[in-house]
Amino acid sequence: MDEEALRALAEAWLKGDPDPETRSELTALLDAGALEDVRACMTPPLVFGTAGLRAKVGAGAARMNRATVIRTTRGLADFLATRSGARSLPVVVGRDARTSSERFATDVCGVLAAAKIPVRYFAEPVPTPLVAYAVRALSATAGIVITASHNPRDDNGYKLYLDDAVQLTAPHDIAIERAIERVGPAAGVPRADFATNAAVPAPWRGELEPLDVSAWFERYLTDVLAQLGPRAGGPLRIAYTPLHGVGWRFAERALARAGYTDVRVVPEQAEPDGAFPTTPFPNPEEPRTLELALAFAAAERADVLIANDPDADRLAVAVPTPSGRWQRLSGNQLAALFADARIPAVSPGAPPHALPLVTTSIVTTPLVEAIALARGARVERTLTGFKWLWTAMLALERQGAGRFAYACEEALGYSLTSAVRDKDGIAAAVALADLAARRRDSGQSLLDRLHAIAREFGVWASAQHNVAVAGRPVAEAVSGVLDRAAAPSFASLRGRAVVGVRDYRRSTAASPPWLSAAPVVELELKDGRVLLRPSGTEPKLKVYVDLRADPTGGALSALEDELTREAGELARELVEKLGLVSENADP
Repeated sequence: MDEEALRALAEAWLKGDPDPETRSELTALLDAGALEDVRACMTPPLVFGTAGLRAKVGAGAARMNRATVIRTTRGLADFLATRSGARSLPVVVGRDARTSSERFATDVCGVLAAAKIPVRYFAEPVPTPLVAYAVRALSATAGIVITASHNPRDDNGYKLYLDDAVQLTAPHDIAIERAIERVGPAAGVPRADFATNAAVPAPWRGELEPLDVSAWFERYLTDVLAQLGPRAGGPLRIAYTPLHGVGWRFAERALARAGYTDVRVVPEQAEPDGAFPTTPFPNPEEPRTLELALAFAAAERADVLIANDPDADRLAVAVPTPSGRWQRLSGNQLAALFADARIPAVSPGAPPHALPLVTTSIVTTPLVEAIALARGARVERTLTGFKWLWTAMLALERQGAGRFAYACEEALGYSLTSAVRDKDGIAAAVALADLAARRRDSGQSLLDRLHAIAREFGVWASAQHNVAVAGRPVAEAVSGVLDRAAAPSFASLRGRAVVGVRDYRRSTAASPPWLSAAPVVELELKDGRVLLRPSGTEPKLKVYVDLRADPTGGALSALEDELTREAGELARELVEKLGLVSENADP
């Protein structure tokens, strides 16, 4: 796009932007002649990705702002008008505690109400799983959560569920994006006003009804705790952090109801604070994000550290080792622990519809699949994202291929009940406490159980390597890299033979929707595998390595450490062979 076209695009946006703050931001860039900054604000426009819309808050079509939210919601309203129940079934709206979330959620409600779509909204910040639960419980036609989950503090997002209470997937995402394109300037989109709505005559009044947070969470707890099964009981000291998010109020209540009353929260991070003063990148996967919580857990002599991300849909865990050092459990280790605990063994001759059904993303450790198959479960791999995990789950259940048992992905996401058709960090926190209490009652630890799993299925170790990507969209920027990976000019990595390649970009008519064409390449190794895919939320190429070794007579921990080091070295060797070392985002 040349400079003249870019200016015209930006000026058209300015005319339709109802927010003086973002109008001023974009005007200042234009006046300063900072056209590359203008280009970054305007192109490419946001589209629905792995978890909806997500971007830095700011001016322009490529950013999260009021204009983006208003036009997206109007496009959704127009899409819903083509479906049955749009004028009688509600849309559920919730939000996290980020500084822009309340304003965005207010705009969402106003647009929907003006379009004569009933709205049920949470007026306070709530966990994303509670919104997902309410969508299903209310038989809603859709659900919207304003959240950027674990993204940096300057970001925000727009997560969308449809009437199956599962996050948006194809082809509906394309249909909604086309509806958004047909929406005029945001400033001209009708919006109901909360302050004056009640005074509007009934035929024209928007239906805006707040949901009682406490009552709905109680309803959620009743369903979730019943599905999680009997409590483990016994004393357990839990250190907890919500990372300045919404989780503490809800996790404390859930754990107490489950019998865990000795829960101690990191005081500096207990209350919702969209500025994230102690952790500007509140992703519990990041190495330094849990430093404050780990020090607190050690000082409190806790039995386990539990962390939720800011919208409480992810779970991170750390445990003390016999030497007194605290060890973080990886997302894959937690996935294996939950698989071991939640997947029942199948009785011989059980009919297909009675089989435990497990869905796991293609980048999650193969150990989950090994555990599930050993129990006689049906396992289905999907593309990354809980929208695909639950799309597959529901489709296979309808086909009589099994019934829900467990869904997981390595990025700290776990679905342990069918009450929420998404990852659920609150339910996972209770389930983890149960696991830790049972291990303690038996004189063991979670690490002991991981070692028992390793002795049965082999030692699996994982490493992830991120590579910065300069271009946007990321999938296009890394297409050449994926081409080179799909036709490798090397026969081995770190001495492990490359024995096969799977290019997920080459789907067929027989491929299920959850394994449709996607920018992912998998290299099958001797006793391992590597996957490469662009991030759905950040300008990165992600490299996932999983390696396996048989247990030997030595210590399992030493073998795990050795495999983990090898996995990291293998990832670095691969990116070097693909010509990406200069772009490596990791130290």
